[in-house]
Amino acid sequence: MQTLRRIWEHLEEGFIAILLAAMTLVTFVYVMLNNIYTLFFALADKWAWSSGFFNALGDHTMGWAQDMTWSVALTKAMFGWLIFFGISYGVRTAGHLGVDALVKLTPRRVQRLLGMLACLCCLAYAGLFMVASYKWLSAVMTAGIGAEDLDKFGIDVGDIVVIVPVGFALVFIRYLEIFYRIFTHRQTGLGLADEAGEASKLAGSHEERH
Repeated sequence: MQTLRRIWEHLEEGFIAILLAAMTLVTFVYVMLNNIYTLFFALADKWAWSSGFFNALGDHTMGWAQDMTWSVALTKAMFGWLIFFGISYGVRTAGHLGVDALVKLTPRRVQRLLGMLACLCCLAYAGLFMVASYKWLSAVMTAGIGAEDLDKFGIDVGDIVVIVPVGFALVFIRYLEIFYRIFTHRQTGLGLADEAGEASKLAGSHEERH
């Protein structure tokens, strides 16, 4: 079980890294193509003896840039996948901020009970959105609406928004794991990031250096 969990965590991190790299690469190529053809046209105006060569390069580059209008839609789709896939990753890595200053003043037993209650609320939230988004996805898939600028590649809106129920299902699973750890006394709260505590540590280390 631990091996499977580690494999899944590595796949999760790898998929997020691939999405970030793909978004960066597509955006970089699109921006470069939209700016470099002006350089070729400027060189053609400056060096008349080679204007035919540089004008041809400029025309081809501008054509490629115009053909890449799909890149904006693709970047938006990948960003949506990154958000919904990253929610569960944030739950696992304690990336979400929490306000639990008052909770930490209570006894440990009360903290566990409050943690379980908060976890149940998160499970209900994720479960409701998972079911609702699945119904929405079913309607979109039935309609067969093509994605803007991506329909030429056979991509429908349903192919993009499928990440919504999948993302909430992953969040539901993550909070089930947290609830089990709290129930078995292996964890007290939701394991959220303590921004105030981190700020205090940084301030303390800064004062020590000075």
